[in-house]
Amino acid sequence: MTGMADVPAPASPRTSRSRIPTGAWAVVLAACTGQFLVVLDVSVVNVALPSMRADLGLSHSALQWVVNAYSIAFAGFMLLGGRAADIYGRKRMFLVGLGVFTAASLAGGLAQEGWQLLAARAAQGLGAAVLAPATLTILTAAVPEGPARTKAIATWMAVGAGGGAAGGLIGGILTDALSWRWVLLINVPIGALVLVAAALWITEGRAGDRRRIDLLGAVLVTAGLATVAYGIVQTEAVGWTAAATVVPLVAGVVLLGTFVLVEARTAVPLVPLRVFGVRAVSSANVAMLLMGSATFAMWYFMTVYAQNVLGYSPLEAGLALMPTSAAVIIGSKIAPRIMVRTGPKTLAVAGVLITAAGFGWQSTMGVHGSYLTAIMFPGILMMAGAGLASTPLATLATSGAAPGDAGLVSGLVNTSRTMGGALGLAVLSTVAAARTAGSVDPAEVTAGYASAFRTACGVLLVGVVVMLAWLPNHRTSRVREERAAEPTTAAQAKAQAQERV
Repeated sequence: MTGMADVPAPASPRTSRSRIPTGAWAVVLAACTGQFLVVLDVSVVNVALPSMRADLGLSHSALQWVVNAYSIAFAGFMLLGGRAADIYGRKRMFLVGLGVFTAASLAGGLAQEGWQLLAARAAQGLGAAVLAPATLTILTAAVPEGPARTKAIATWMAVGAGGGAAGGLIGGILTDALSWRWVLLINVPIGALVLVAAALWITEGRAGDRRRIDLLGAVLVTAGLATVAYGIVQTEAVGWTAAATVVPLVAGVVLLGTFVLVEARTAVPLVPLRVFGVRAVSSANVAMLLMGSATFAMWYFMTVYAQNVLGYSPLEAGLALMPTSAAVIIGSKIAPRIMVRTGPKTLAVAGVLITAAGFGWQSTMGVHGSYLTAIMFPGILMMAGAGLASTPLATLATSGAAPGDAGLVSGLVNTSRTMGGALGLAVLSTVAAARTAGSVDPAEVTAGYASAFRTACGVLLVGVVVMLAWLPNHRTSRVREERAAEPTTAAQAKAQAQERV
């Protein structure tokens, strides 16, 4: 008697909707690799900063601009990159952004003067601004909305977090074994490989028609952010009331105000103000900005604290932060499972509360702190909470977008997080500098960093209040997902659409 062939049972609607389509995995992989490189270059330079300073003779404020030149260009032009992906094609903008990013990495690695390094970092940020929104747009276009897209976004978030995780370790290894230059040069062969893979795997697509893009708006918002950040950094040397501080702060606010006016009047705005009328989009982006303002600066302070106060080498500092980096990856990966039961709002609030607890613990740091209590455990809390909160916030924001605005809203999510990070680093560095008053004594430096962490904890608690009051209360239970897969009447479909809004 011959055995009967096994016939697979048909997948239930809920099961099929929760799986990323097999054909989409190659696209997800390419998009996630691009995002990995973008985030890697935010964190990979942190452990190399002391070496850069010694080699190129950078001042303390210039050292911040190694980070901020990248992040401000990244945040300011990302909206342009998101809109360009919608208009000119996701694949094309992915390739353009990655090409600029790779070439700028080469220039930065070969820099002989401080200004050359800063210019290359700004160019990297420009390339990343075009690349990053294309990665999320490509991913959301390849995976249908629902549980499968939530999993894909969580993978994208986790891989981005992995860039932060790998950044500390890779930066430490390269700086110790070779030189700081290789933290930038390492992007060149990786970028070249991804360019070839993307050209083969990703299919072209666009959601909008071919219209002109708002270059003036992009320049205004980037210049405004950079000028405000410069003014904040100036407070370390001359205080808040000096002309060197007040003038750039006022000029930056004027530029940003002009940006809003231009967007309200131009026929094809970079950021159509109507998108902020969608509650999920506006509230999630504000929450992401507040969270980014604290978590972005954490990596800067922790790596400098580990090397300049505790005496760690670059490699030791990178290894010391590995559990912290792993925590944000784990948080991002388990977030979709928890979100199904709790809903995105509840999970986002809980994640930010956990992050705030970690920042509060970190503010008790001391000159002779032990690794477990001064770095590892508070770092795990900070980043596990951030990982848990990021996925529901990104999901809320992108779920509220119209198809033609997918790239724009994807860019807004990244812009809010990065913009918050750039301005947060400038503000928190000023808080730390005000406490140390120019002293290089380890006790005073540590006290300054502790003040920065206490301030960041307060910002996160403000973010919790904002989320409780403003985030929409979408439910994402299993029952609702199963019902969403069932046929609906016209009246039921209309009710569901109204509920989403």
